[in-house]
Amino acid sequence: MQRDERPTLATIPIGTGMDFVRTHGISNTFDEAVRVAAGDRTRTIDVGRVEHSRGVRYLANVGSVGMSGAVAQRVNGMAKPLGGKATYFYALTRVFFEWRNTPISVELADGTTREGAMHDVIVANGKWHGGAMLLAPEAEPDDGHFDIVLIGDVNKRDFVTTVPKIYNGSYLAHPKVELLRSAGVAVDAPEPLPIELDGEQVGSTPARFEVVPRALQVRVP
Repeated sequence: MQRDERPTLATIPIGTGMDFVRTHGISNTFDEAVRVAAGDRTRTIDVGRVEHSRGVRYLANVGSVGMSGAVAQRVNGMAKPLGGKATYFYALTRVFFEWRNTPISVELADGTTREGAMHDVIVANGKWHGGAMLLAPEAEPDDGHFDIVLIGDVNKRDFVTTVPKIYNGSYLAHPKVELLRSAGVAVDAPEPLPIELDGEQVGSTPARFEVVPRALQVRVP
């Protein structure tokens, strides 16, 4: 995707989480989604350009480094008879109790750094992820920056007491969670960690995320 291009995206929701359409208020019913796709109303949004171990990919909604990549891999290998939300929650719970927090280094575009044992680094262009988890309540996909959520050295007790709050965004008040904002972020770790972009595991660290401003038009209601 070149910076001087601005393709138009019309979405028919058939994925697991439906989080991109949730962010943009697009119905997940087929007939209504087709009506929106055939319309002429659009919203111009940023996208994320991501360099990682396997090359370059782009994200429209949310990416992450750490445990979320393992969750995405498990979800994509599962049957989903109970729908996206239940599938993601089941996979999240299973992977959490297997996951080991590791040292991660984070550097923002302005040189701000964070280092330490972390569970996940979430790089959000949109608000919702993982089947209706409100991971970045204040994220706007056209504001020129990512909302970057650092989930620190959380333990099983933290998980049990906080996991319901990820569905309304109030988990951000937890003392081991930090919200940052930047137009770019680099993430690395001593051991390669999985990278997930819009629900797909694509590679491993090191990773560099960069906002490409106003790069995509999305058909919206």
